[in-house]
Amino acid sequence: MLMSGSHRFAGMAAALVIATFIGVMPPVVQADSDSEIIRKINEHIRQGWEDNEVTPSETADDAEFARRASLDIVGRIPTYAELTELLESESRDKRGRFVDQLLDNPDYIRNSAGIWGNLLVGRSNNRGGGRDSLDRWLRNAFYTNIPYDQFVKELIVAEGSSDENGAVVFLSSHLNEMAVPATAITARLFLGRQLQCTQCHNHPFNDWQQSQFWGMNAFFRGTRRQGNANRGGVTLTDNPAAAMVDFEKRNGTMQAAKRQFFDGDGTQVAALDVTVDILELKARGQKQALIKPREELANYIIDPDKPYLAETQVNRVWGNLFGYGFTRPVDDIGPHNPSSHPELLEYLARQFRESGYDNKRLIRWIAASDAYNLTSRFNDTNLDDNPGAGEIPLFSHMYLKQFRAEQLYDSLLIATAADEANRTSDQAEAQRATWLRQFVQTFGTDENDESTSFNGTIPQALLLMNGQLMNNALGGGDGSFLRKVVLSATGRPDVDSKTAPKSAKQARLEAIRAGRSRNQNAAAKIETLFLVALSRTPTAEELDAFNNVYSTAGYKDPVVGLQDVFWSLLNSNEFVINH
Repeated sequence: MLMSGSHRFAGMAAALVIATFIGVMPPVVQADSDSEIIRKINEHIRQGWEDNEVTPSETADDAEFARRASLDIVGRIPTYAELTELLESESRDKRGRFVDQLLDNPDYIRNSAGIWGNLLVGRSNNRGGGRDSLDRWLRNAFYTNIPYDQFVKELIVAEGSSDENGAVVFLSSHLNEMAVPATAITARLFLGRQLQCTQCHNHPFNDWQQSQFWGMNAFFRGTRRQGNANRGGVTLTDNPAAAMVDFEKRNGTMQAAKRQFFDGDGTQVAALDVTVDILELKARGQKQALIKPREELANYIIDPDKPYLAETQVNRVWGNLFGYGFTRPVDDIGPHNPSSHPELLEYLARQFRESGYDNKRLIRWIAASDAYNLTSRFNDTNLDDNPGAGEIPLFSHMYLKQFRAEQLYDSLLIATAADEANRTSDQAEAQRATWLRQFVQTFGTDENDESTSFNGTIPQALLLMNGQLMNNALGGGDGSFLRKVVLSATGRPDVDSKTAPKSAKQARLEAIRAGRSRNQNAAAKIETLFLVALSRTPTAEELDAFNNVYSTAGYKDPVVGLQDVFWSLLNSNEFVINH
């Protein structure tokens, strides 16, 4: 017998109550399988190629892929051992395994923390309680692979001392000018919306209103910063505050805006009257009145029914890996700046959200896509796929990316092993921080934007890294990579290290052989220097040219000859470009 609609509805409701009572919950929505997501990425991108009659470039070889993935994921070129292991692997999934190894590498944590530290407060900004405190918090977040929505919420709601909770450094750094910078950077970094221009007037290219900016700003009006960044850190609190703020319109009149999310969702929190007893508020059923303003804002930001958080992070990660996101810039999404691949962005944002906001998994998806595995060399049909010239990106070849300052410094250390040349790790880390500060260029915007890429020359970089340190490394000092190459009988330091002598007698014999080998296998040693500096072997023409110069110059000291080769590679344009 068929039940009526009302009875059928009642039965469903009863079943839901029973299921909930006995602990059976509705199924959790999960992301598609990795293979399905990668297939979908390829499908969307290839559709763009077909629509624009573009033939993609060829697949990059393993060496080009290894250098690119290393720079993008761990922020440096691959070590000689990492590169040769990939090149010699016969595994069908060796690129996927390589990416997994990078994501498990401590340098992934350091690189990710560095990128986010620069985004949140800048390299030189120390007003909010200390970049060191924030860096410690960020490194722990990426070490545990904290879900991205939780990562954002902890930054928004952070309270307490910067010494105990480094997350407070973010907002502490942007509370000047009635928290206008805090409002702008929160919307830009986590929502992909450039609301700062609506601070003074309605948006000229869409329907965003001035009141939306100040409605968002009201969430920060109860935030208080105490203490001194240079004297024991700062303390941040989130106090009750009025739910209304006044702002001046362009015509000079004053207007009030209530605390609300930028998309129009109204505030749940009435202006808290701290003289009212909490029990009385509960008796009135005003439970929401106990939510602090920034906590309420964080709940709006991470609301799974809102697309902003996930699509902004997907766009940023895609932009980090390709050099260009689906919008330009990656943190300016809206009707005035449409996405190049809206269906793909929406799909990836949904999968990222349903994956539990797993940053590592998102990187794996993109790194496994056909587009990310293409060479940077273009062909006759994709010459115009040049977003640097204002064209919509089709991702038909890999775009060239200039090194960030951090990438340059860390890559020079990998190439030279300068940090191992009579240098402690603490000294090297302190020198790195000092060197990076010398390349900060602040542009004076509300969020204190900084330059992110290195614009100097390699000799300048080497000198500023510490002349004596680099002279020791490039001069074949103890522990340097160049010294290992020079003393290698085969030209491959990893091969020699595997057969290192065990006894004192063997060590003396090996030292004699090493002395004899200094002038042997010059071609193999040049090839090794190419691998460590450029992550590729030299062409036949390059090898002949370098070997002829090395052989005919009559170098009495092989260190000097190989040093000249190494200098030329490190000073090449190819070294400072991520392709």
